[in-house]
Amino acid sequence: MTNGHRAEVVVDLDAIAANTAVLRGRVGRPLMAVVKADGYGHGMVPAARAALAGGADALGVAVIEEALALRAAGVTAPVLAWLNGPGEDFAAALAADVELSVNAVWGLAEVVAAARATGRTARLHLKIDTGLSRGGATPEEWPALVAAAARAQADGAVEVVGLWSHLAYADAPTHPTIGLQVGVFEQAVTVAREAGLTEARRHLANSAATVALPDTWFDMVRPGVALYGLDPLGGDPAVHGLRPAMTVQARVMHTKRVPAGVGVSYGHTYVPQAETTLAVVPVGYADGVPRAGGNRAPVLAGGRQRVIAGRVCMDQFVLDVGDAPVAPGDPVVLWGPGTDGEPTAQQWADAVDTIHYELVSRIGGRFVRRHVGSAGAV
Repeated sequence: MTNGHRAEVVVDLDAIAANTAVLRGRVGRPLMAVVKADGYGHGMVPAARAALAGGADALGVAVIEEALALRAAGVTAPVLAWLNGPGEDFAAALAADVELSVNAVWGLAEVVAAARATGRTARLHLKIDTGLSRGGATPEEWPALVAAAARAQADGAVEVVGLWSHLAYADAPTHPTIGLQVGVFEQAVTVAREAGLTEARRHLANSAATVALPDTWFDMVRPGVALYGLDPLGGDPAVHGLRPAMTVQARVMHTKRVPAGVGVSYGHTYVPQAETTLAVVPVGYADGVPRAGGNRAPVLAGGRQRVIAGRVCMDQFVLDVGDAPVAPGDPVVLWGPGTDGEPTAQQWADAVDTIHYELVSRIGGRFVRRHVGSAGAV
C-alpha cells in the first residue's frame, strides 16, 4: 500500500478500458457501458471515462442524478437513465441531453410534458417486461405504450431511439426462460415496428448475455459488471479475457501474542488452539466488509491466505496469523485480481453466500478510493 492510507480501494482504470475493448470486440456492435451505483463501486466518472476510452459507445445509469453528475463532469457521450418514477426532474434530464426510459403511458406523459416545457425533443427508450416482472410494460400494456409513443413522436415531442428489456436468468445460459424472454421481446419489437417506431435500437443483453448468449445481442449490448473484470457467470473472468479492476486492502493496526484458548472478537466465536499472533485490521461492516465474513472469508496476510478469525465488527476484524512475522503497518488484501495470491471477489462471494456485484458496489465507508492507470485521464 502507498499514500499512508489505513485502508483503500484501488481501481485500475486501464483494466476497465481493456475489458470494455474485449467485450466491444467480441460483440462487434455498439456497447452501452453501465456505470450506475458509482460505477459498481469503482467510481462512476473515472469508470465512465475509462470505458469510453476502451470503445464504449454510450453509458447507462439507473437514475437521472447519476446522468447529471456525468454531464457535470464533462462527459458528453450518450447517457441513458432508466429507473424513472413519477415526479422525476425530466426537464433537467432533457436540458442535459440525457436519454430516458419509460415503462408506462403515465411516464411517457410526464416526459412529453417536460419536452414541451423545455422545447427539447426527448430521446426515449421503451421498456417491455419480458419475464423478469420488475420494470417495463407488460405485454398487455405494451401496445398502448407504443401507440402513445408513436403519437408523441409524430408530434415532435419525443424520438424513440431504443426498445429494451432485461433477462432474469442470463447467468444460467441454458435456462429455458431465456428463449421465452427473447420470444416476447421479438414480438414486442414487431408491435413497435408496425406502429412506426422503425429506427429504435434493440438492446437486451446484460453482462452474462454479452459473454454467453449471442442470440441476445440484437443492435447493442449493455454490460455492467463484466466491464469491471468480474465474471457474471461466477467463474474465472480470464476465460472471457477480462481482468478485475478492484483491489481492496488495508494495513494491520495492531498485533499481539496470545495463549491458546483465548476468545477472539464478539461472542468468542473463534478460539485459537495454540499460542499465536493476532492481527487487528481497522475495517469492518461500516466500511462494507460483510459481517457474514467472520470465520468464513479469506484475506492475504503474512504471505498466505487466512480466514478472518471471529466476528467482523463495525470498524475492525481480527486475523490469526500464527507465527508469521506480521507487524503493524503490514498489508492485508481482502480481494483483488488474484494474480498475487490474494483472494478474489468471487471467493468472498462464495464464502459469504452472496454475489460479487454486492461486494464491490458496497465497499466504501472509510476506505479511500485510489485510481491507477491512464485510461480516460483528463
